[in-house]
Amino acid sequence: MFKPFALAVAVSTLLATSALAQAAPDLTAAVALRERALADDTAYALTRELTTEVGPRIGGSPGYRRAAAWAVRRLTALGFRNVHEEEFPVGVWTRGEGRAELVGAYAQPLAVAALGGSAATPPQGIEAELAVFRTWPEFLAAAPDSLRGRIAVVLQPTTRTQDGSGYGAAGVMRREGPSEAARRGAVAYLHRSLGTEMSRAPHTGSTRYAEGVARIPAAALSTADAAQLERLAALGRPLRLRLLLTPTFDPNGRSTNVVGEIPGRGRLADEVILLAAHLDAWDLGTGAIDDATGVAAVTAAARLVAQTPGRGPRRTLRVVLYGAEETGPAGEAYATRNADSLSRIVLASESDFGDGPIWRARLPGALAAAPFGRAVAQALSPLRIFTTPEPARGAGVDVAALEQRGVPVFALSLDGSDYFDLHHSAEDTFDKVNPQDLAQVVAAWSTLVFLAATSEVDFRAATTASVPPAGGSGR
Repeated sequence: MFKPFALAVAVSTLLATSALAQAAPDLTAAVALRERALADDTAYALTRELTTEVGPRIGGSPGYRRAAAWAVRRLTALGFRNVHEEEFPVGVWTRGEGRAELVGAYAQPLAVAALGGSAATPPQGIEAELAVFRTWPEFLAAAPDSLRGRIAVVLQPTTRTQDGSGYGAAGVMRREGPSEAARRGAVAYLHRSLGTEMSRAPHTGSTRYAEGVARIPAAALSTADAAQLERLAALGRPLRLRLLLTPTFDPNGRSTNVVGEIPGRGRLADEVILLAAHLDAWDLGTGAIDDATGVAAVTAAARLVAQTPGRGPRRTLRVVLYGAEETGPAGEAYATRNADSLSRIVLASESDFGDGPIWRARLPGALAAAPFGRAVAQALSPLRIFTTPEPARGAGVDVAALEQRGVPVFALSLDGSDYFDLHHSAEDTFDKVNPQDLAQVVAAWSTLVFLAATSEVDFRAATTASVPPAGGSGR
């Protein structure tokens, strides 16, 4: 009897097998490349250059224009081809001045940083009583109009985690806090910085305003001053704050993504592996771990793969340094501009979570169990990296638009245990970069990208294929 379902399963299995069961990659060459990468200092030098010669570089700002010019020069000097900038519109927010001080019985200055996109206070500032909330749920429980004329402050700390999930959970305070405070009648909003250290260096980051809600001034309070406020609030006396924020916003700015390529060879040269990082950085520090190290790592990795003796990449390597990750539109701008050629991109990933080390690798689809995945696992394991069976998802903010359009991704997970000690703060400077950790990152990227660029794997087919489990009755 004809069984369409059984036939469909058989066809699916055949497609999966053909996509995954390719010839074993050149592990010997990959291991040699890994060892060369561990001894290469290109990424450390590039990080030093970008943070020293350019410094802060919000997308669309004069600092970013210097960064883009630097990137074009460095990619060209390192042997990349087709180096160019791709322009897109971006709103440009400029911080201006930011001050906060308690007035009255407990008069003292507090360290604050305006949130990216924040509205300004009146020129003379705002002075109002504080409404202090120890937790985000406690703040949300405040009734409508209950904060009329007051400045809302939320003091819930961010949990330190390896994968950044603590920051992800706490981010709602920064993104939605100003609008939630405005709905309750507040005239301004502060939250404890989304940092995991105790410091007087506040952490910035973008906020957003809900439609139809007042755009009130908003700032992050240093973790040390948040703890101070909590102690003062426990004394039971009213607290008054004077706040001055003077940011400006130009809705008609322009930024660019910087692109450079290492051409492939032979019949696979038309296929592209895209390596991403973001070139822009917030203005408080010099953007060392966020994301100069990512820029440097993917650039150095592509160059090392190109220099592999006798075994350069068969697929083209394309480095894209995105020009407004912190303020939003760079990833979508790239995907939209290149919509007609996205089918050529067979694999993509982004480095944007500090200087390392990497602890986990995830591959498209079921590739971890295929010869390609086994070679990756074997080559990366001496770097203390586990290749896990779950498919890669969420490979980076800037490549998310590519992933949503069907581009396969891989993910190399960086250890973020101390990333949010520095992230978006004045402490994000070159002296914090660990050269040994950064070398491990470059080695991992170089090794995996080499194996992908020289293999026969059909990454697009492998992403949608699934291999049936082996026979047997085990659970």
